[in-house]
Amino acid sequence: MANILLSEAEKTYILHGIENNFRNDGRTNRDYRPMELESDIVIHASGSARLRLANTDILVGVKAEIDTPHPDRPNDGKIEFFIDCSANAAPEFEGRGGEQLSTEISSTLAKAYESQQGFNLSCLCILAKHQCWKLYVDVLILECGGNLFDAVSLAVKGALFNTRIPRVSTAMLDGGSMDLILTDDPYDCEKLDVTTAPILVTVGKIGDQCVVDPSAEEEECSAVSVTIGISCCSDVNQAVTTVRTSGEGSIRLDTLKKCIDLASSAGAFLDKALMSALKNDEQRNSKGLGKRQIYGFLK
Repeated sequence: MANILLSEAEKTYILHGIENNFRNDGRTNRDYRPMELESDIVIHASGSARLRLANTDILVGVKAEIDTPHPDRPNDGKIEFFIDCSANAAPEFEGRGGEQLSTEISSTLAKAYESQQGFNLSCLCILAKHQCWKLYVDVLILECGGNLFDAVSLAVKGALFNTRIPRVSTAMLDGGSMDLILTDDPYDCEKLDVTTAPILVTVGKIGDQCVVDPSAEEEECSAVSVTIGISCCSDVNQAVTTVRTSGEGSIRLDTLKKCIDLASSAGAFLDKALMSALKNDEQRNSKGLGKRQIYGFLK
């Protein structure tokens, strides 16, 4: 979260605008800023994506390795998140300034994805109790322009959609042991089903109003914000996978409910737009015609 110095007059201007459902960049309280998405851009990764949300710029790479399932979840694979805040992204990230934020984002993502209502980790299982895929999701924050949690989660889902895992077959050896055989064909891969992969929706409470996608300036005016993990099971059903509050202020139960309702409706719209953009990007890239272009959505 970039620290923006605002005068009291500027804060009052932002507050009064939000009270009238009109923000200083022309959006309503329920609108996201324009985004741009580009996938399959890191050559040596199993999947990758870059997402720009206004001035926030996120790059994600995914690497898949074979591991042993956790004893408590023998039929599931594993996923682990690593967040790196570039020192160029914001002045406060210089040195070790971004470590705390990196930990907060990675732990929030982990809780959202490990929820039973979130990402289906069973699709990463190779042989129950013995072998599974482990996904290492590396996130690099290139520029910070507010609302990092949401931008990171969207870029992560885009990179997972782009991820290809080698097809695995098993052979029985003498003595009854199983041997895993990975295909050598780079095109003989399996896609991940990211339909229910959660995204994070941050709702900032500014004055008596709640807004989605707070800009860096609006974050300075917010006493408390709620980041909610939303998993879209269908066009009409959404599940909450995690809830995280931040800020010095407090939040009442009825306001929290209003934040969750707002996050659910905004998350459903956002997820639908993201999936549509990813499918269009995949279809265009599969043709391999001419120079690739960045695909924009929510414009």
